[in-house]
Amino acid sequence: MRTLYGLVVLLSLAVFLDSKSLRGHGEKDGSAPEDTRSELKGVKQASWRNRFFVREGIGKGQFIGKLHSDDDVGDGSVQYILSGEGNGDVFTINHESGELFTTRSLDREEKAVYSLTFKVVNTLTGQVVEPETEFSVVVLDVNDHAPAFSQDTYVATVPEHSNLGTSVTQVTATDVDVGLNGQIFYSITGEHSYFSVDPTTGVIRSAVGAGDLDREQMENHQVFVKATDMSGQKRGLSSTTVVNITVTDINDNLPRFAQGEYQFSVPESIKPGSTVGRLKATDPDVGKNAEMQFSIIDGDHTGMFEISTDKDTQEGVIIVRKPLDYERKQSYTVLAKVKNQVQTHPMSAGSVDMAQVEISVEDVDEPPVFYKEHYLMEVKEDASVGTTIGFVYAMDTDRPQTPVKYSIDRDTDINHRFDIDEASGTLTVAKSLDREAAAWHNISVIATEASDNPPDNSRVPVYIRIQDINDNPPMMVVESASFVCEGHQTAGQLVQTVTAVDLDEPPNGHKFSFSMAPDEEKTSLFTVQDNGDNTAGILTRQANFDRLSQNVHQVPVVITDGETPMHVSTSTVIVKVCSCKREGHCDSEAESFFGTLGVREYIIIFLALGSILLMVCALVKISCMRMKPTPSVPSGPDTAALALVS
Repeated sequence: MRTLYGLVVLLSLAVFLDSKSLRGHGEKDGSAPEDTRSELKGVKQASWRNRFFVREGIGKGQFIGKLHSDDDVGDGSVQYILSGEGNGDVFTINHESGELFTTRSLDREEKAVYSLTFKVVNTLTGQVVEPETEFSVVVLDVNDHAPAFSQDTYVATVPEHSNLGTSVTQVTATDVDVGLNGQIFYSITGEHSYFSVDPTTGVIRSAVGAGDLDREQMENHQVFVKATDMSGQKRGLSSTTVVNITVTDINDNLPRFAQGEYQFSVPESIKPGSTVGRLKATDPDVGKNAEMQFSIIDGDHTGMFEISTDKDTQEGVIIVRKPLDYERKQSYTVLAKVKNQVQTHPMSAGSVDMAQVEISVEDVDEPPVFYKEHYLMEVKEDASVGTTIGFVYAMDTDRPQTPVKYSIDRDTDINHRFDIDEASGTLTVAKSLDREAAAWHNISVIATEASDNPPDNSRVPVYIRIQDINDNPPMMVVESASFVCEGHQTAGQLVQTVTAVDLDEPPNGHKFSFSMAPDEEKTSLFTVQDNGDNTAGILTRQANFDRLSQNVHQVPVVITDGETPMHVSTSTVIVKVCSCKREGHCDSEAESFFGTLGVREYIIIFLALGSILLMVCALVKISCMRMKPTPSVPSGPDTAALALVS
């Protein structure tokens, strides 16, 4: 027990002395906290769970402490055996004296505490005189690492005119050291009055009021933030990062015209939709905040112009909407306004900008202008050559007193049916007209200035309608063949219904009248009945018909059109008599055909057939005579010659 007590005393003394030396370093470097030093002082004699302290970063051979046993009288009869973490490669022990040393430099960030054991054995017998005892070696931290930021460069944005203290972004740095050595303090280096950083959290905030953070004055800011350990003490280690802050735009500026007055000149011949000129305005804002909207607010009551925005250049484009006429108005003065497309911010100052725009109309030598866009005229189809149809009128608006010449575009009047007086524009008939051949004539009249160098001419369409006169007789129309049945007909029976057509077109429509020719009224076997609806019926006047006595009847029908002058025509309806056995229809086409023939026709047919038969017999006889056999010719060398002679 005396030996164990002596070891404890010696070990405690060694630890105490070593802690004394470490304490001096700790007070300087902040590596040995107060509670650690108190533990070094208060080691209990009955406990072997002791701790040794060594600073990191000290090189090889650093003395750590000394182990001692009462059985060690200094004669080398006992030796100390070390085991546990780092034995041999990190720590070594003098087996005779019990002194502990380092074999290399220690790194707390690599390992902070080592657990070890030792025992005391008799050198001669090898018997353990002291049992194994545990102890630990604590590596004290040295401020050997500077803080490290999570990013080399930070990027952030903040709207312009943000209030004082507006959060922009946060930077973060870490330090692998502990205690005071790892406590980080943030600060901004250099002179930068626009932003500040929280020394503890690293939050960057605006350091100026809303009126001072103006994108149009300064858009990009570069802030250097330093992180220092040991709570920012001068002996602390530090690192720096860059924070690039962009001040984003708000619509705090109104657009302004580049000038207060604009002047443009355009020819009166400019077409609607064409550009008159462009209005330039500026806005220091960007993006959608700089998009502009132009409008005319005064001076254009008739809507001659409009302003649109060029999306690419943000210019106001003045466009003419209606035709201009120098003779009516030579200039226009309008008031234009420009504003942003989006709503402006309350920080914007001033009012909507306006500019005066003067547009001068230049005179252009224009062709004559017709009084009407088109002309509609009428003339009767029986009008004689030279009859006046109507007239056209055009005027030179540039010089109203200048005479105008008129002509007809002959491509629209190939047959030269019309003429025009070149001075008065009077249209007359040049050739006879026929409404039934062409009811409308569409011609083009040309007007030119009566000068040596006339400009482009102007044209106008003239539509001439040919009025109808009653110059065509009506013509009968029969829908189908007409026939009566032999022996089966009754008096007053309808044989056929006829109608009529007329090329004329009376204003109130056609009104045809039908009647039997007067010279046939008493002798004909048929009669004509006018139905009063532009149709008539052919009726029988007797009961029975005999096709052998007369198989074809002609019924003359007189048609009048009832117009002035009245036209009359006579048409004949052919009625055939045929044999009907089924439902009142002719038996066959052949019977119907032969049934139409009379006795004279039959005699002619029989004579013709007889003549044909005689001709056939004569031809047969001639053919037979030519086909008589030829005398035989003896064979021999002269056979070919005889054949040729024959």
